[in-house]
Amino acid sequence: QSTVCEKIMELLGQNEVDRCQRKVLILSQDSFYKVLTAEQKAKALKGQYNFDHPDAFDNDLMHTTLKNIVEGKTVEVPTYDFVTHSRLAETTVVYPADVVLFEGILVFYNQEIRDMFHLRLFVDTDSDVRLSRRVLRDMKRGRDLEQILTQYTTFVKPAFEEFCLPTKKYADVIIPRGVDNMVAINLIVQHIQDILNGDICKWQRGAMNGHGRTYKRPFPEQTESSSVLAAGKRSHLESSSRPH
Repeated sequence: QSTVCEKIMELLGQNEVDRCQRKVLILSQDSFYKVLTAEQKAKALKGQYNFDHPDAFDNDLMHTTLKNIVEGKTVEVPTYDFVTHSRLAETTVVYPADVVLFEGILVFYNQEIRDMFHLRLFVDTDSDVRLSRRVLRDMKRGRDLEQILTQYTTFVKPAFEEFCLPTKKYADVIIPRGVDNMVAINLIVQHIQDILNGDICKWQRGAMNGHGRTYKRPFPEQTESSSVLAAGKRSHLESSSRPH
């Protein structure tokens, strides 16, 4: 899901824009992992802590941060160190934007957060691709192969099947093959451009509060993996995506 978001930003030309001037921004659920206790951190360093469980995330902070962004406020987003499994003292300043892409594996799990999104996307990727990407990523973080595979079979795969995959039903659009599905990505990019250009006058309120009619239109060739991408236009909101 992070790769899809980055591709969308690239096609929109937002990567070339100064951070404080961007009309589109990406936020990751990974930034909101809870601060671990000493015992939990010791387990994490051994690959024995479940980072793919809903309880691993600070949902209160996540919701507050998203709410402030929706209201056009500048916020400070936590910075998480995946090598030491720690929330750092440094934060990332996020400026208001017209469209927010919020990605993560469990962003649809919590209803209060899920209902904030105007458009919910579920990115499907083959299970073998998910595993290979995880192995490559975690090895770059200094973890050995045996620990990576043990963590995958013990925590990641079961959590995906129990918590992540069931949230697919909340998606408005399903995108198979991830970043390789350029047809789907180009449609999403065009949709965001229409929002930025003012061609879409108002989002359906029903998509935000869970009422009314919603549309779930999978693109061809659904596969079996998952992720999430959510985009919302701030000015059309009433004032109120990665495995570890």
